Amino acid sequence: MRNVPVDRIEPNPDQPRLAIDAGALRELAASVREHGVLQPVLVRPRPDGIFQLIAGERRWRAARMAHFTTIPAMVEEIDDDTAREIAIIENLQREDLSPLDEAEMYRRMNVDHGYSVRKLAQRLGKDKGYIENRLRLASAPPEIRELVSLRKDTLSHAYELMKVEDPRKRRRLAEQVARGELTLLRLRERIEGRRRRRVDGQPEPDAAGETAVPGAETAADARAVAEAEAAWTGTTPARPIADDALVTAKSHLGDALAELVDVLRTPDVLGAIGGVDRDNLAKYLTIAKLRLENAIAILRAGSGSQGGQG
Repeated sequence: MRNVPVDRIEPNPDQPRLAIDAGALRELAASVREHGVLQPVLVRPRPDGIFQLIAGERRWRAARMAHFTTIPAMVEEIDDDTAREIAIIENLQREDLSPLDEAEMYRRMNVDHGYSVRKLAQRLGKDKGYIENRLRLASAPPEIRELVSLRKDTLSHAYELMKVEDPRKRRRLAEQVARGELTLLRLRERIEGRRRRRVDGQPEPDAAGETAVPGAETAADARAVAEAEAAWTGTTPARPIADDALVTAKSHLGDALAELVDVLRTPDVLGAIGGVDRDNLAKYLTIAKLRLENAIAILRAGSGSQGGQG
């Protein structure tokens, strides 16, 4: 690690984040003024003496805003593919990465850089169906993308709205969802042309005059949400943690890490490793660490907890 001049660092052109919240950045800059940059950024050197930012753009921008002249940085020789993957993994761990930013990030990797859906899923530890649906969101009609930008909790609704071919009907339904007038189950019924019946057997009022009562969602609504989210991720409902494959994977990971640490703690072995091999192993472990952090973020997101700084 070394201190690199802030003005010799340039942002990553493949940075997946489309926007950085100005208010949050000012808060981070205030923290940097008081405590300094606690976590180094990751950069790679260019032949012209400039360093390209791979991970840590918010920290770098906050340091500039705080008028720092240097910033702690890990300087690594990293190829283009690895640089893009690290940038994506870092951003996937951010709780404020919007679904649209995530979708656009996958679209760039798929269209601009030739990553297949399968390759994206393998590299990022995501389900193939999840990647496919995010790509669909990236190319969704404007009213659907606007809905998701206004309300992040409407992803499942967006998935259903993509089935509507009539632009006027789709726009009308999207507006109703945005106003909170349609639960997911009601939206499905509107799309499928069904109308619920009242107790007296008469059809309920048309959706244009109907307003959902907060907290009135039924068990059927909850099931609809769960089914839609499973469709979004391309998964079936979660199996118990005692799943044999997960237990085996956990065991193999633990054994591999323990074996590596034991080897590195052996003086004879460590002394026999050449400088180049040490550097390469350090780089590999840095990338492996980021992938492990991504796995942790996925697990925490699945249990409802949230992450921190980036």
